[in-house]
Formats: sequence, structure tokens, C-alpha cells
Amino acid sequence: MNKKMLAITAITSTVIIALIACNNQPKAAADANVVISKDSLVKRGEYLVNTIGCDDCHSPKIMTPQGPAPDMAYRFAGHIASREQGKADPSVIKSGWMLMNHDLTAMVGPWGISYAANISSDASGIGNWTEAQFIKSLREGKLKGMDETRPMLPPMPWQNFAKLSDTDLKAIFAFLKASKPVENVVPAPKPLSEL
Repeated sequence: MNKKMLAITAITSTVIIALIACNNQPKAAADANVVISKDSLVKRGEYLVNTIGCDDCHSPKIMTPQGPAPDMAYRFAGHIASREQGKADPSVIKSGWMLMNHDLTAMVGPWGISYAANISSDASGIGNWTEAQFIKSLREGKLKGMDETRPMLPPMPWQNFAKLSDTDLKAIFAFLKASKPVENVVPAPKPLSEL
């Protein structure tokens, strides 16, 4: 009786492990067979961009009675290069704080100052990017999705986006490529020593 129960337990365990292994495909592999129309992809991208909060950093803000809100005339333009910005105080950073500018598109921290990228469909944004570049940038944290470029800087949470499925990243890209182009060449980041 003990050997019979042991055999049944071993077989049951093997079947359960096999079922779990079959159902735990990596997201990208499971996602590879998903077919979605262009319109549906853009709608999914709009949903993701609006719920993930891309406007929080990549769209300049205007002040409303409810507080800062995205300036839809410059949606996804990133940090507007032509707008004046106050001088950051590095002593605040040395005391353990980080700073953001008035429209939440520039951040200062121990790395220096970083500016939110233009992710609109304009050539100064992601207009010339390929889908593969976009996915690589969010999977690996590479600026412009290119190997020879610098890593993306804080506060860009690319590590969180890296967990999205390929279909979700393609949807975000499709929506951003369908967005209104806004010409704006964002300034290069500066090290803390230049502040």
C-alpha cells in the first residue's frame, strides 16, 4: 500500500509540475501569437499611456484650480527647451533631497539634472524611431533604444515598463506615433558638477 501511494503521489506531482510549467511561458513568448488590429492597438496604447501616467513627466503642466494638469498643446513634448527654468540648488541634493521644476519635466538628483524626453510623433521626439528601438529602450533602459547610447536617467521608471508584454509596448508605441507631433529638442542632461 505504501509503494502504491508513493507511486500515485509521484505521478500526480509530475503532472501538476508539467501543467504549471506549460502555463508559465514568458510573457513575450505567450504574447508573440497575439494578433490585434491597428485601431485596437492604438486604443490599447491610449489606455496604457493614460493609466500609466506618461503625461506626469513627458507633458509640461499648466496650473489649474485642481493643481497642475498636462498642457495638451504640448502633450508628450517633454521638457520645453525654450522655457526659462530656475537655477537648481545643489546644496538641497547634498542634504538628501531631489528637486523637480515647476512643470514637472526636469528633475535634479545625485546624477545631476535630467529632462523628460519628447515622446511625441515629431522627428525631435520618437517620430523617426522604429518599434524595435522603442521596445529596446523600455526593456533595457537604453536611450533611443540603441546599444551605444547612455542609459536612461531617473526618474524614468523603465524597469517597470520592461515588465510589460510585447503587445502592450507595441500598443504604447502605436499610440505615441499617432499623437500630435510637437517639435521640441530637449536639452541634454547635466552632471551635478555643472549645476
